[in-house]
Amino acid sequence: MSAYLWRGGGGRRRGWIRYLAAVAAGALALMLAAVWTSGPLATGIGAAVTTVYGLVADLLRPQREPQDSGELLRSRSGRIPRVLHVDRPELAGVHAAEPDQVTEGGGPPPYIERDVEPELRQAVTQARFVLVVGESTAGKTRLAYEVVRSCFPRHAFVRPMTRAALAEAFRVARRRRRAVLWLDDLEDYLGAQGLTVAALATLLDARPGRVVVLATMRSEEHRRYDAREESRLTGSDRDAWRMQREVLSMAAVIRLARRWSDAECRRAEPFRHDPRIRQALNGRERFGIAEIIAAGPELLASWQNAWAPGANPRGAAVVAAAVDCRRAGLRCPVTREWLRDLHPPYLDGRGGGDLQPEDFDDAMRWACQAAYATSGLLIGNYSQGYLAFDYLLNAPDLAPVPDHLWDALLDLVAPTDAYDLGLVAHQEARLTRAVTALERARGAGIPGAAFSLAIAVGDAGQPRRAAGELRALAQERAAALGPAHPDTLAARHQLAFFTGESENLRTATTLFRELVEDTRRELGPEHPDTLAARHQLAYCTGEGGDADTAVRQLRALLDDRLRLLGAAHPQTIATRRSLIWFTGLRGETDRADREMRELLSDALRSLGPLDPHTLAIRSSLASFAALAGRADEALAGFDALAADRTTLLGVDHPHVLHTRLDQARALAMVGRPTEAAEALVRITADARRILEPGHRHLRVAEQLLGELGGR
Repeated sequence: MSAYLWRGGGGRRRGWIRYLAAVAAGALALMLAAVWTSGPLATGIGAAVTTVYGLVADLLRPQREPQDSGELLRSRSGRIPRVLHVDRPELAGVHAAEPDQVTEGGGPPPYIERDVEPELRQAVTQARFVLVVGESTAGKTRLAYEVVRSCFPRHAFVRPMTRAALAEAFRVARRRRRAVLWLDDLEDYLGAQGLTVAALATLLDARPGRVVVLATMRSEEHRRYDAREESRLTGSDRDAWRMQREVLSMAAVIRLARRWSDAECRRAEPFRHDPRIRQALNGRERFGIAEIIAAGPELLASWQNAWAPGANPRGAAVVAAAVDCRRAGLRCPVTREWLRDLHPPYLDGRGGGDLQPEDFDDAMRWACQAAYATSGLLIGNYSQGYLAFDYLLNAPDLAPVPDHLWDALLDLVAPTDAYDLGLVAHQEARLTRAVTALERARGAGIPGAAFSLAIAVGDAGQPRRAAGELRALAQERAAALGPAHPDTLAARHQLAFFTGESENLRTATTLFRELVEDTRRELGPEHPDTLAARHQLAYCTGEGGDADTAVRQLRALLDDRLRLLGAAHPQTIATRRSLIWFTGLRGETDRADREMRELLSDALRSLGPLDPHTLAIRSSLASFAALAGRADEALAGFDALAADRTTLLGVDHPHVLHTRLDQARALAMVGRPTEAAEALVRITADARRILEPGHRHLRVAEQLLGELGGR
């Protein structure tokens, strides 16, 4: 059994007992010397004893970290281990594998060298921050573990077990002569009070070459930080995304494929005597070898089959709750009590008592047991809490995280976790949830929460309130950081945006014009923020009635985006859409309609049918049809768009309300005024509930309803 455990405390107490015993022995020796001898002899004996017991006591003194040390991997005596002493891959986060029943004592399967291992070895000796990216159960953590053990056996192995322990992990790594900071599942260390560029730079620059940061990350999480994803985000989502992407940009990335190559399989052949390797090699046509060794496919099938009546339906519901906690953005383990409270709606949704569910204790035992003698569906224990096995997070056909889970979590989580949930809720278009979560985070003083909350409030249909809060934040940042600091510029951008959304287009145009000048000077003419400010300046100019100027500005911007980003980039497509829109508004309707249809084909090919930019293009096409008097075409377009946006965003999203308004207009155009009025009654009631008083969607709905003779 390994000597190293997570936060082992008993050995630490034993270390202090040995230390105090040494001190007591020395004190006793001094006392006896004073009683039985005198003069120079007593002085000499006392000095010798003092020296000896001082050395012994210093050797026996436990190497304690400060009492707020957080949750780091430690030995039984409380020490930070060296890499060579981390003698089980599970201690580094490797998924447990089925024990080898042939070999006495079991143990992990033999390590098979991966094709990228030489590349990783070179990276960890040359770069200071290395990130191994691969799908769940691709073998990325085992690869990193084996490489770091061979390259840095004498380094301290500093592994924070939670994001809250990062600060202590940095302090420990800085104090050690040589250290590896181990961040398995790097996504768990991003977000509020998580890893930052400044903290990493301070750690790595303070003692160059003495600290290596080695991390792993699932491909699905890493893909969220692809440059193409930025255009899908707005406001707080985009700013949080950028900060986290800057952290990732510091790393040398090594990519590990899930499927093993022929060369890797040949290297595994000599180990066919191990039944786990043999089974994996036999099933490699369908799954990756590490995937089979970790029993990912079997565990997923076990969860899916457990819903059958009389099987383990309550256990399946518990696992579903744990999976959705992670999908909702919760990084920390959940307690047994939380799972007891969170799982019943999942069970009820599948049939409740008709499924003959087992009791909760049996459900937890089933979910945690090492199914197929490997990792369980839930990983953890009663004291540490539980996490869903990450292989389950990408199961096919998972339904969206249900509202009951969001509501329950927001009542349970700490403010730091509420910040994470709020950002994910915003990205998932659950705006009410985002506002609630971010209000909790702001109330607790979580950095960045006030800014994120203001954007979520504006996106949820209260742009005037958002503009007021952002005005104050921009002033605070300007005073603290300077008017040209990137954080100040970000606040000014959002202030200008929501000023325009509040229909104060003249002021918004002025704000964006000033912002373009400042971002161009401070960040450069090709910086994404400069390009984004130019786009919004053109949009506000056109919406303010000057379509000719907007078209000129957008043509120049499109040239730059084509050169910098290419034709298929989402931001390039967004600029093309705005350019075509204002071209149509200034009278070139036939040309605009033709070019918008071409753009839709390009967007479908590059982005897909349900991308926000694709949906915006479809809205523009339906609007062009309405402007040209093609009422039936317009109604069909808005009908389909309303259905898709409602599915994606929910009925309460302001974009959905806007589409429903367009749909009601089209109903009136095709000679169905009664249906239009009935729709507007519902829209008006929803708008009054969701939007702030005087919002333009609410005002238009009330005006249209009055024209149709409604109330």
